Amino acid sequence: MRALQPIRREKAILVGLCSRRGNRSEVEEHLEELGRLAETAGAEVVGTVLQDRGPAHPATLVRQGKVQELATLAQEHRANLAVFDEDLSPAQVRNLEKAVSVKILDRSGLILDIFARRARSREARTQVELAQLRYLLPRLTRQWGHLSRQEGGIGQRGVGETQLEIDRRLIRRRIARLATDLKTIETDRQERRKRRSGERRVALVGYTNAGKSTIMNLLTGAGTLVEDRLFATLDSLVRRSDRAGRPPFLVVDTVGFIRKLPHHLVASFRSTLEEAASADLLVEVVDASSPALDDHRRRVQATLEDLNLADRPRLVVFNKIDAVAPGTLDSLQADHPEAVFITALDPTTAEPLAEKLLAALGEPLVEQTMLIPADRSHLLARFARVVQVLRSAWLDGHLEVRLRGRRRDLADLALQAAATSAAAEPDLEGALRGNA
Repeated sequence: MRALQPIRREKAILVGLCSRRGNRSEVEEHLEELGRLAETAGAEVVGTVLQDRGPAHPATLVRQGKVQELATLAQEHRANLAVFDEDLSPAQVRNLEKAVSVKILDRSGLILDIFARRARSREARTQVELAQLRYLLPRLTRQWGHLSRQEGGIGQRGVGETQLEIDRRLIRRRIARLATDLKTIETDRQERRKRRSGERRVALVGYTNAGKSTIMNLLTGAGTLVEDRLFATLDSLVRRSDRAGRPPFLVVDTVGFIRKLPHHLVASFRSTLEEAASADLLVEVVDASSPALDDHRRRVQATLEDLNLADRPRLVVFNKIDAVAPGTLDSLQADHPEAVFITALDPTTAEPLAEKLLAALGEPLVEQTMLIPADRSHLLARFARVVQVLRSAWLDGHLEVRLRGRRRDLADLALQAAATSAAAEPDLEGALRGNA
C-alpha cells in the first residue's frame, strides 16, 4: 500500500498598505496578526510586501511597483497565494490575479475561510455559509470571466452572462433559505435562553485568543477546546458554575472579536453574539501579554457598540499575567485598579475569580409565589419575559405561579399586576409570599 502523501501547505505572501504617514509600526503589527490568520488557515507565510507611503491605487490597492515586487517575490518563493490586509473590490482582485498570476485573497475572505474550516455545529455552519455567500455574490463576475471574454461565435453568444445570472439567482435563493434556517435556530436558542432566564449569567467577551475558553474551563470544568490559535471557538457555549459553597451562575463563552471583522460575518453571527445580550455581566477578557492590548480593547469596544451592548455592566479580566514583565504588570494594575489579574491556566485562581464575579453580579436570585386573579392570567406571558416561571397552577379561582428572579423585579411585577385593574384585590400588592 502506498504511503499517504502529506498535504502540501499553500505558500502565502502578505501585503499591507500604510495609508497615512507614521503608521508603519501599526501596519506591521496588523501584518503580524494577518500572518497568524494565514497560519490558522493552513498556509505558510514566505514573504511580506509593504507599501509604506502614498495613497491606495484604485486598480490594485498598491502601486504598480509593489505589484511587480509581489510578482517577483511569488516567483522566487514559488508562492501560490497573496493575502491583502485590506478588503479588495472584485475589480482589484481580477487586476491583481492577472498581474501576479497567483490566487488573491483579502482579509475578509481569509477570516471567512477560517470560520468555514472550524465550524462544527449546525448553527455555526449555517452562519458561516450565509456569510460566505453574501461575500461571494458581488464577486461572481470574475468566476465566469473566461466565458464573458469570448468573442461570441456559434453556440457561444451570451453564455457567460446567462450562467452568471443563473449563479446569482441560485445564490440568492440559497441565502434566503439559510436566513430562514437561521431564524429557526435562533428561535430554538431563544427558547433555551428563556428556560434559563431565572439564572444569573456572565458572558465572556474579548479579542480572539485572549483566553476566554480557558476561563470557561477554569470556572465550569466544561472541557472546552483550548488552542493557541485565532478563532479556536466559534460556537457560544453555556455552562453552569456551581461549585459547593457558593451560589451558582451561568457562564457563556462567545466567538472572539478581531480587527476588521467582516460585516457579513458580524451580521450572520449576530444571533450567537447576542447570547451576551441576556447576560447580567460582561466579562471582558484581555490578553495582558499582547503588545497590541490597547488596540484590541478598542476593537472589542467598537464591536460591543455595534451590538448595542457597550452600556452593559462589565468586569475586565487581564489574563496571561505570567507572560508580562513585572514593571508592565505594575503599570497595568495601577491604571486598572478595578480589574482582575489572573493566569487562567493556574487552577488556584478559580475561586478568587468566581468570588469577584459574584460580587459584580450583585444580589442573588430568589424564588417566590404570586397569586394572579383569573381575569388577569394573561399577565403571565409578560412576567415570563422578566423572570423565570418555575410552575403555574389554578388554585381557588386564582393562578398560582412560582417565580425566580431578583427581588426588585418580582416586586415590580406585583405592582404591575395590582395596577392593571381598578378592581384589584386589596392585598394583591403584597401577593408575593416569601416561600424561597
